[in-house]
Amino acid sequence: MNTSIKISPSILACDFSKIGKEVEALEKAGADYIHVDVMDGHFVPNLTIGPDVIKKIRPFSKKIFDVHLMISPVDNYIEQFANAGADIITFHPEATKDTGATIELIKKFKKKVGISLKPKSEIDLIKDYMHKIDLILIMSVEPGFGGQKFMPEVLPKLKELKKIIDKQKYKIDLEIDGGINFENSKAAKNAGANILVSGSTIFNENNGDLEKNINLLREN
Repeated sequence: MNTSIKISPSILACDFSKIGKEVEALEKAGADYIHVDVMDGHFVPNLTIGPDVIKKIRPFSKKIFDVHLMISPVDNYIEQFANAGADIITFHPEATKDTGATIELIKKFKKKVGISLKPKSEIDLIKDYMHKIDLILIMSVEPGFGGQKFMPEVLPKLKELKKIIDKQKYKIDLEIDGGINFENSKAAKNAGANILVSGSTIFNENNGDLEKNINLLREN
């Protein structure tokens, strides 16, 4: 088993009528993280879940809750998500007036810090902060909706970030999210990603065999 690759299933694709049980099932199936997409209908054109839902599902799993905030202004909500049970809080630099201050705010609540780059967002937005963060999330679709098609044009950005991380010896995880499936997961890993987020593939392929799908994504 390739233990260096972590799989973070996105609960955006689960059955929301039994979300706690779905989270429990993902843990049993071997998920490394639980990926929670938070959208506000303002920063991105969709609404998903808030901190109260995270609080409710937190007891169903001991896994790391990998919470991606697609909300603006993001600082107003960090405390709520931290208290609800997020372990990693990832935000977009475009969603804050002061990226450095947002990083410090997340750290104040003793959470790991992630920064996400949309497909057209430049590396320059985060270069000056890489020594302070734990994770970079590269979006391989435009954020806002699940089930979109993977955009291979983001892979050079991933490769460039991997080079910087290796050269500077930063301890940063490289995560990719958006249309990840059995066909493109290898390209994402080859470009430097060590955490793969996947929703539709994990929940829908092979008749919803979560364990099989998680293992296939990890090993492909």
